[in-house]
Amino acid sequence: MSPRPLCPTCLRPLQACWCHCIHTVASPVQLLVLQHPLEVGHAKNTARLLQQCLVGSRLEVGEVFAAADLQQWLHAPWPGQAADAPVHTALLYPATAPDPQLPLLAPPALPGAWLAQPQQLRLVVLDGTWRKSRKMLYLNPALQQMPRLALHDVPAGRYVIRKAHAPGQLSSFEAAALALAQLHGWSDCHPAWRALMQSFDHAMAHHQQLQAQHRAKVQPPEV
Repeated sequence: MSPRPLCPTCLRPLQACWCHCIHTVASPVQLLVLQHPLEVGHAKNTARLLQQCLVGSRLEVGEVFAAADLQQWLHAPWPGQAADAPVHTALLYPATAPDPQLPLLAPPALPGAWLAQPQQLRLVVLDGTWRKSRKMLYLNPALQQMPRLALHDVPAGRYVIRKAHAPGQLSSFEAAALALAQLHGWSDCHPAWRALMQSFDHAMAHHQQLQAQHRAKVQPPEV
């Protein structure tokens, strides 16, 4: 059986392409998404949508990364940046309870001065389930050594196609968008915030529509 043709831009099956949902946004804060391999094939790949919406962002897939590659992604200037441009790297991740099976180092404090210089800040997002992302942290010590950015006043999630198992659980897209809004002081009316959330809402609605069409096709006719 031949594989389904994919859209070269969003990498989704052509019949499920969501390129029409994408509204691009520029952010002074650079975004690096590290995606667990098991998330790549999910139809609900919001990390890929996030990377397509944010101009200049980067997405890398893996569970264990080569130390040299990870250091390059975390600290070296990206294309378009001056070779001597300072880069401050922070991890978007909440406080973690002790886990004897996957012990983590305590992260250093996030310097307040970094938040006043968003053009020098690189925000790292781990895309995976809670357990997968913690294992990524455990297996890549360089990630443990980064200061962490925590979200404040987290609203209810809009990720309607996957049930949250606890209050405050968000998709990678929503968490990153909220972090950028927090760093830049975007209000709900800010054009960048509105563009990001329109992309997210349209993609979720498109997915639900496709699912409904699929169910209608496979449902046996009434007799």
